[in-house]
Amino acid sequence: MSVPGTDDFTDGEYPDDLVTPVPRDPGKPPDRADPDASEAPVVRLLAPDGRRLSNPTYDPLLADLTGADLLGLLRDMVIARRIDEEATALQRRGELGLWTSLRGQEAAQVGSARALRADDMVFPSYREHGAAWCRGVDLVDVLGLFRGVSHGGWDAAEHGFQAYALVVGSQVLHATGYAMGVGREYAVRGGAAAGGGGEHGDPPATVVYFGDGASSQGDVNEAFNWAGVLAAPVVFFCQNNHWAISAPIRRQTRVPIYRRAHAFGLRGVRVDGNDVLATLAVTRQALQAARKGHPTLIEAVTYRMGAHTTADDPSRYRDPDEVARWSRRDSIQRMAAHLRHRGLFDDRAAADLDAEADALAAALRRRCLDLPDPSPITLFDHVYVDDTDVLAAARAAVADVWSRPTAPAPGNRPVPPSPPEGSVHTTTDSGSGRTVR
Repeated sequence: MSVPGTDDFTDGEYPDDLVTPVPRDPGKPPDRADPDASEAPVVRLLAPDGRRLSNPTYDPLLADLTGADLLGLLRDMVIARRIDEEATALQRRGELGLWTSLRGQEAAQVGSARALRADDMVFPSYREHGAAWCRGVDLVDVLGLFRGVSHGGWDAAEHGFQAYALVVGSQVLHATGYAMGVGREYAVRGGAAAGGGGEHGDPPATVVYFGDGASSQGDVNEAFNWAGVLAAPVVFFCQNNHWAISAPIRRQTRVPIYRRAHAFGLRGVRVDGNDVLATLAVTRQALQAARKGHPTLIEAVTYRMGAHTTADDPSRYRDPDEVARWSRRDSIQRMAAHLRHRGLFDDRAAADLDAEADALAAALRRRCLDLPDPSPITLFDHVYVDDTDVLAAARAAVADVWSRPTAPAPGNRPVPPSPPEGSVHTTTDSGSGRTVR
């Protein structure tokens, strides 16, 4: 498959190790799986130095952007990164149980999310904080999820943004089923699609985010097949950040991920995921196609600059020279350079933007620290639409225990009784609340 009018990543600019298979004999150098794979076209509209690259296929998709729109894309990326930094700091202070950093992937998320209509739906994985920001989700609700005080408290219908999915790849099937339902309802109602009201004349589309590691999951490939066969209005957005925890991309696939699309009857396109303009244009085109029954697989080639999570140490498996190479292709610096070339951005504007991002991060930190611990009884809320007898009985039993005068305050777990002699000894770490064996 090919994408007309694209620029290739050259070896001097972007390392193309995507098609280097794992050698069968670790002592032998790997062979190329496909001699043409290194020529995989990548849509790119901004050079790493910020120069605008002409592209007759994708330029028309950005013709409506004003200077304010371009500045807005930069603002989104700067704020997403600053909030990510604040959340990482909160986790290091023990205020979050875990955090999944998006650093390096801001352009992929902002560009794709800003391509959406209000009636479209997003199914995220667990790193889409920038997309959540663009969809109007209050990020304190995202922090509450990682703080352990909620399961995600935003209204998915209001924001067009579903709950985070921690089971790798599961959201891709969910998104495809949702898109199938939307397409079916739109067809049955003759244009009055679910959630869209038919005001656009075509159905809402669904975008689902996942990573290169998730592309190996069976659920993901089943979703591709369902979407292709039933022409679901869905866009599969793979953020290929090169690392699935400690597994490099070459251990996930022998060919670029976007090439899998052809086998499932999908459109496939590969985009520079550190180029916010290219990502916006490619996603806009994919959404247009999806609404007409032509689902698309987008592979956004980017890089995870930080750890997989705050529980990970990437220095144990990643070459620092590789990280340094990718840091020179930073999406924020690239867009800022482009805006400076156009006379839309200067040092004062940069300082003002940094100050705004710092203020938002400080407010988010205060609100996160003020989040109340939930009552233990809320464990039973929202399990089913209507309570079952078993659930009601369990709620009542727990409520009785916690209403007793000797019941521990929320957040302080009771110390379990001493175990029988010869059993595995289990205690509670009073400092962290964790169970220690």
